[in-house]
Amino acid sequence: MTITVLIADDHPIVRDGLRGIFTGRGFEVVGEAANGTEAVTLAEKLRPDVVLMDLRMPGTDGVAAITELARLGNPARVLVLTTYDTDSDVLPAIEAGATGYLLKDAPREDLFRAVEAAARGEAVLSPAVASRLMGRMREPAPESLSQRELEVLTLVARGSTNKEAAKKLFISEATVKTHLIHAYAKLGVNDRAAAVAVAFERGLLGS
Repeated sequence: MTITVLIADDHPIVRDGLRGIFTGRGFEVVGEAANGTEAVTLAEKLRPDVVLMDLRMPGTDGVAAITELARLGNPARVLVLTTYDTDSDVLPAIEAGATGYLLKDAPREDLFRAVEAAARGEAVLSPAVASRLMGRMREPAPESLSQRELEVLTLVARGSTNKEAAKKLFISEATVKTHLIHAYAKLGVNDRAAAVAVAFERGLLGS
């Protein structure tokens, strides 16, 4: 059975190369997209078995496109094909609903097997990405902040100095510093700005 493939990549030469290696090998490239918006539109129109999705594209990127396809209930399996394997690239793509994640330096045969597996609904991860995810799973869960630490950090996020925070919470300035030091340790940061940024990232301070 022929597996239909949609290629989404902003580099024409990459799209041409992928089309060339897939043609006549039990695959049919049914369309090409230069950005995430085109990828979603074509996936809805063409209903491919697998979308080969680059992550960093102008306008709508790969993660946003994967998220939108999932929202639409599109049945296509998305196999990310990118040069990036950092946590900030891998995790959002997997969380958005990507079936697999492969790097562009993968051997041709690995790519064929990955697309076949993705079409069957099987998870496909390059060795580097798999070990990265396993490492993240083995990390201990981040320690939660106490209610008082959250109160102090919330005031800091709103621009309060230690002295102002102490006055608003009816505690000493030294106690505010202690709460901040504990919060830094739990968040894995070394200063106020980083603490606020990480707390927002984890959804601890709202939006």
